[in-house]
Formats: sequence, C-alpha cells, structure tokens
Amino acid sequence: MRLSSLLLACATAIALTASAQAQTTLRLSHQFPGGKGDIRDDMAQLVAKEVKAANVGVDIQIYPGAALFKPNDQWNAMANGQLDMAVFPLDYASGKAPVFSATLMPGLIRNQERAKRVNASPFMTDIRAEIEKRGVIVLSDAWFAGGVAAKGGCVMKPDDLKGRKFRAAGPTFAGMWETAGASIVSPPSNEIYNAFQTGVVNATDTSLSTFASMRLYEVADCLTAPGDNALWFMYQPLLMSKKSFDKLDKKQQDAILAAGKKAQDLFESKADTINKEAIKAFEDHKSKVVTLSDADYAAWLEVAKKSSYAEFAKAVPNGQKLIDEALAVK
Repeated sequence: MRLSSLLLACATAIALTASAQAQTTLRLSHQFPGGKGDIRDDMAQLVAKEVKAANVGVDIQIYPGAALFKPNDQWNAMANGQLDMAVFPLDYASGKAPVFSATLMPGLIRNQERAKRVNASPFMTDIRAEIEKRGVIVLSDAWFAGGVAAKGGCVMKPDDLKGRKFRAAGPTFAGMWETAGASIVSPPSNEIYNAFQTGVVNATDTSLSTFASMRLYEVADCLTAPGDNALWFMYQPLLMSKKSFDKLDKKQQDAILAAGKKAQDLFESKADTINKEAIKAFEDHKSKVVTLSDADYAAWLEVAKKSSYAEFAKAVPNGQKLIDEALAVK
C-alpha cells in the first residue's frame, strides 16, 4: 500500500508539474489608462478574457499606463521578444522604420468607414508585411480619428494656418502645417493645455480621445472634427512579438488570432460613438465644431503632396506606391 501511495503521489506531482509547465503567461503592455473605459484597454481586456475562455493554457497579464515599458520602448521590446503584446501607435516606431510614418500621414484614411476598407487594401497588406519582417505581427487593426483644436478661429483651409503657432503630432503633419504657413512649436504633450492658456500654442492636432482626456475644450474655441473628410488618422493596432507567437502551439495561436479579431470588431463597433462623445464635450463647452468640405480636403491634399507626401516618397523605398495605394481606396 505504501508503494502504491508513493507511486500515486509521484504521478500526481508529475501531472501538476506538466500542467504548470503547459500554462503560459503573456505580458501585454500599453500606455493608456486601465479600467477607465479607454477603448484600447478594453481591446486588451477582451483579448485576455477570450484567450482565457478558450482554455488553451495561456493567460494574458495586462500592464496599462506604461507600467511595464515606456511608450516608445515597446516596439523594440516586442521585436526582441522581451514583451509579448502591446496596443501600440505604430508611428512611434517610425524613427526605426520610416515606412511606418505612412500610418500617421495627412489625408490617407479620410473617414472611419473608409478605414475599414483600407484595412482590406494592398496598402495595409504592405504595411503588415513591413511590420512582420521586423519581428512583430498584427492581431487587431485600429484607426483612431483626430482633428485640429484651435483658439482664435477655426482651421479649415490652408490659408487659415498663416501666422499660427502649431503643435504637431508628428513630422508628417508638421511638414504640411509648416508648408501652409504655420510656425511649429513643440511643448511636451502634458503641457499643451497650459501652452494654449499662455498663447505659446494656438492650434494642435491629435486624436479626439486625447483632445477629450486633455480637456482642450476648455481652452480652444474651435474643433475641426473628422466628419467625411478627416485629415488626421493614426494607426494604433494590437501587436504581438513574432518570437512569442511562434513559441505557442497551433491551438494557442488560433485562440489569440480569434481574440484579436474580436478586439478589432469591438473597436470598429465603438469608433463612431467614441468620436461623437469627444465632439460633444467641445459642443457642451460652447466651442465651435466644424468639418472639412470636399473642396477643403482637396486643398489640403495638394499641400500634403508638396510636403509630407513628397518627403515620404523621397525617404522611403516604395513610399509613393504606399501613398497611391491608400488614396486609391474608395
């Protein structure tokens, strides 16, 4: 009996050890607020929940608010396999891969509905290939709409930029705003509110979600909202380290891919509501809200062609091809 008990105990220990070894914990990082209704955190939470429910031996631990890695450090960490997953604004890695600037390029996406069609286009096939060859894969596509907040009049036409002190979200937009006549100033993002109050800045561009979280509706008197002819969209996908993905078995990989698709569906179902809520905050504070007409959009596109697009085509192999592919989506 004692021998039987010993054998049973050994078998149980081996089974428990095998079970522990089979359970994999993945770390998912992002810079956004956790547990406060930010859609990017919601996407991360949904993926973790779906993968756990699939019962394939994978847990996903989420680190919001840049608790694990600084925002710009997440790309290298994923490419090197130090970080498993991230919700990551891809343009943050454009210093290492200039081709990624195409995902924060004036006028390429145009509106939220078109973003869905862009996701199925040759443009995004090429972008995903550029991501993958650098050691990272896409689990969920997400394009975030933005606009321009201004003080002292709305920004609708290129002539409205003359004499403006503009804080730009990135070099592709800075080039276009400057070509239209603005002076580019660069206070840190956490100082934009005060910069508006003191007159250091009187216009800025970023996502609607960021406008709302910064409370810029308190210091700006006009919002150029996305509408049908947005200039500003930023790609902020859910990504995964290829090294981490390749370590998983087929069932685990399939569960993660399926969860990523559900996270993308969640974002796309809520994108219009997110935009409307941010716009309402400006309206509630008596800020004027405007959108660009087709003619306004076309005028800005001409400025972009002479500035951002020309520089991108010159600096990036196949840069003009990428721009043409995006603009070809109807």
